[in-house]
Amino acid sequence: MTRSAWSVRSTCTTCSGHAWSDPWLPGGPARRLEDVSLPHFRPEYPAGLVARAAKVRLACFDVDGTLTDGRLWFDDAGRESKAFHVLDGQGLVQLRKAGITVAFVTARDSLVAAARARELGAEPHVNVKDKVACVERIRQRLGLEREQVAFMGDDLPDLGVLRIAGLAVAPASVHHWIRDAVHWVTPSRGGEGAVRELCDLVLHAQGRVDALLEAGAR
Repeated sequence: MTRSAWSVRSTCTTCSGHAWSDPWLPGGPARRLEDVSLPHFRPEYPAGLVARAAKVRLACFDVDGTLTDGRLWFDDAGRESKAFHVLDGQGLVQLRKAGITVAFVTARDSLVAAARARELGAEPHVNVKDKVACVERIRQRLGLEREQVAFMGDDLPDLGVLRIAGLAVAPASVHHWIRDAVHWVTPSRGGEGAVRELCDLVLHAQGRVDALLEAGAR
């Protein structure tokens, strides 16, 4: 069955209007920062998407093109470097605090990706030749069903896992061949906050946003 990528819009509960949340659409509605109070201005997700996110207990992420913008940097000695977004990191930390297992799953043998995963308390799975087998091993070890697994990826090496995940998500920069395999395409591109948008969805679906906002305000 072909999956549909839902759109997400934002609702301000202190006013009557709606605003599409995709920041990449030119000429879209603008709001002054002081008009956007986080406790009252949140994405409005389709019910089916929220229902899937409410079941998630394992969240796995491709690295290149998902947690990063897909570019690879090498110095003169051949050492690799990557740039990760701090918004994504904070979202992953909050998933872990909510009791959700987080894993990085990448085909590249990347010391940088492994180091970032460990820094955030995520499981590092690098040099993975079969992502489906890797995610299935993690799932079975945790005693979970497939519907409790979220996976986020952007290209062909991720397709197999996206097809079996209970919640399949891609960043806005996803390759067009992959779009029909996911339940949701985030407004943001890979490496630019897309992972945070998935984290926010799961936290919203599991009723944890109010507590996080209250804790952050103290």
